[in-house]
Amino acid sequence: MAALTKNAKEILNDRYLLRDRNGIIMETPKQLFKRVSKFLASAEINNKIEWEKRFFNLMNNLDFLPNSPTLMNAGTPKGQLSACFVLPVNDSLKSIFTTLKNAALIHQSGGGTGFNFSRLRPKNDKTSSNQGTSSGPIAFMKIYDTATENVKQGGKRRGANMGILNINHPDIEDFITIKTFQNELQNFNISVGITNDFMEAVKNNKVWKLINPRTLKIEKKINARILWQLIIDEAWKTGDPGLVFLDTVNKHNPTPAIGKIESTNPCGEVPLLDYESCNLGSINLSHMVTQKENFAEINWDKLTATIETAIRFLDNVVSVNYYLLPQIKSITLRNRKIGLGVMGWAEMLIKLNVPYASLEALDLAKKVMRFIKEKSYQTSKSLAIEKGMFPEWKNSKHYNGNPLRNATCNSIAPTGTISVIADASYSIEPLFALAFKRSGILGGKTQIEVNKLFKDKMKSLELWNTVLKKHIFETGSIKNYEAIPSSLKKVFETSQEIPWKYHLLHQKAFQEFTDNAVSKTINLPENTSPEEIAEIYWTAWEYNLKGITIYRYGSREKQVIQKCDFNNISKDCQ
Repeated sequence: MAALTKNAKEILNDRYLLRDRNGIIMETPKQLFKRVSKFLASAEINNKIEWEKRFFNLMNNLDFLPNSPTLMNAGTPKGQLSACFVLPVNDSLKSIFTTLKNAALIHQSGGGTGFNFSRLRPKNDKTSSNQGTSSGPIAFMKIYDTATENVKQGGKRRGANMGILNINHPDIEDFITIKTFQNELQNFNISVGITNDFMEAVKNNKVWKLINPRTLKIEKKINARILWQLIIDEAWKTGDPGLVFLDTVNKHNPTPAIGKIESTNPCGEVPLLDYESCNLGSINLSHMVTQKENFAEINWDKLTATIETAIRFLDNVVSVNYYLLPQIKSITLRNRKIGLGVMGWAEMLIKLNVPYASLEALDLAKKVMRFIKEKSYQTSKSLAIEKGMFPEWKNSKHYNGNPLRNATCNSIAPTGTISVIADASYSIEPLFALAFKRSGILGGKTQIEVNKLFKDKMKSLELWNTVLKKHIFETGSIKNYEAIPSSLKKVFETSQEIPWKYHLLHQKAFQEFTDNAVSKTINLPENTSPEEIAEIYWTAWEYNLKGITIYRYGSREKQVIQKCDFNNISKDCQ
């Protein structure tokens, strides 16, 4: 088994390992991986033992990990294995509260939820009885938020939601500014549903019409640039709202005959139809590098084998999953969408001595993700021959092409706690800092993280000393540390040192070969201007990205990752 870090063990103990009725942990990490691999292999007709072994080795070596609900719940009674779902919110009290009930059940099982509230009539509109006025979508979002706060995901983590309101909804201004007061909608990521028509209206300084979804009549007219600037100013203040580019999303919808995509999962990496679920897993790219005597190279054979086993693993998740609602079961089994992504991209680049902010890194990103997509689709084709195509294949964009087992194969998820378990950097992000404090994922506990590759490199150069330690803990960076060569500083550049253009170009490079979407946060220094954020959001649309999220350091009172005080850190963390 790959060695687990102290932080990994803490998270596994807190969230993932099964407990008895008295709350006593009753399995080891190795037994957890055995439990998951055995349950997932039960979907196989032939060679169950062999596939169980392969699945186990993949996780035990930390080469691949599935999304958290799979690790938590596989092999348990009514084990719900999917990471997230999109649920419809229709314009009736019955629909609103039926969806709220379903969302609560999903959160209780460990999943997250995404909603588009644009079907709801605006505030102060007539109710169906004509005897009162509507509360509007934001009021109902607050009810959802309160419910989420009180129903932990799987009893182990707070629920996560995506809330989308389309740019032409009459309540859009209130929606954009809702997080100005930072105690509002704490369990929601919020994004504006953007259309190409709106972006053209901004470009041409046109008037934009806000349409009542109940009457389809114009409620208000506003200059598009004023609305755009409101989005930018709020994103600068709080990091919200992000943008979801709905026309781009639906251009790549693999099953348009079934319906239009209106929402995504909570972090935006999977655009989904109503009631669809996302079943995700990530390859640890830092383990796909072979170290030679004087250089390192990508181990393409190991990556191939990992992709093939991981795609089969995720397809089996769809087969053996416990479905909370018949609607979820129906559409998930009809489309069999899965999302294989990556983590540890920053470490792969460091091992290859390639700076994140370089054209070489962008070329490599395309090469790696193209390879992952090609191998994923080849595996899905083989599974279709062996087990059958996804039932909606004839109604999909894949029809007349290769038969496939899955309507989608790839997503770039943020990876969150599974990155901590795998001791890898998050998703395709650069290193946030060379040393940092992580809070908010273990209740009131705090974890300290020091990048292992940096620490080993400094030790090999005999530079790992108290002065350097204090410097990286308090600044997170070696940008202004004179004793380290500039070429090495470039390889170990951290998130806020990297120009935003390279953040965005990495997202573009991975999105080009990802059939779902890419969850990436453009982390920005505190002194970033609103004008720069406007340029980032505009460029994201021009790059044909499916969504965009930014975060300016310090723009929220609470943030999960922070710089730390060296004097308050225990010696075992140094």
